[in-house]
Amino acid sequence: MLNLTGKNALVTGIANNRSIAWGIAQQLHKAGANLGITYLPDERGKMEKKVAELVEPLNPSLFLPCNVQDEDQIKSTFETIREQWGKLDILIHCLAFASKDDLSGDFSQTSRSGFNTALEISTYSLVQLSGAAKPLMTEGGSIVTLTYLGGVRAIPNYNVMGVAKAGLEMSVRYLAAELGPQNIRVNAISAGPIRTLASSAVGGILDMIHHVEEVAPLRRTVTQLEVGNTAAFLCSDLSSGITGQILYVDAGYEIMGM
Repeated sequence: MLNLTGKNALVTGIANNRSIAWGIAQQLHKAGANLGITYLPDERGKMEKKVAELVEPLNPSLFLPCNVQDEDQIKSTFETIREQWGKLDILIHCLAFASKDDLSGDFSQTSRSGFNTALEISTYSLVQLSGAAKPLMTEGGSIVTLTYLGGVRAIPNYNVMGVAKAGLEMSVRYLAAELGPQNIRVNAISAGPIRTLASSAVGGILDMIHHVEEVAPLRRTVTQLEVGNTAAFLCSDLSSGITGQILYVDAGYEIMGM
């Protein structure tokens, strides 16, 4: 039986109740994990208030600001985990961003700054956070990130994010190779298209969802909670032999040729 009682889990990337990270946090909580939640701070504190209200029913024992473009905040986040928890068992990485201007149009016209920003936030942040988590995963652990089919196939209006996801998936493999001797497993979930705050920046997202519903073997797309169930599995002892993998949770769409 899937049981995460006694496990400390840090969940990043919750923006609202449509976030895939929210679905994951709910299922980790349901399985008994002790949650820590990070949010992206802003000057007015709007995101802090919104996320705090959303996650209150999950009773997180840590609620921390963490902008992955701020080295000091990353250091502070993991220092707080060390002081208050002593160890970390689970890291959920649900962070991605690209300028809307760099998602559409000609890929060859991607700006240098836009390319760097997308790769820094969407790809390098997994490397950053995994490196910070490594010393705290003293009893082994599980790191799970989110990717998308656009990392292996050209998807309209995905452009630079596809490159970022390709880099993310390769980072999963290199991290899995490095951290495996410490019994730390690293995997990614490639979810089908879901309406989220992040996906709203992708032009034609509703058309993509409707296409999946017509073509995927299950004739539907997936929900945040279905992705959350897979994440909970990957964080549990039931998946103790799985690392370095990309698991597709997309109603089977990935297998179809047309």
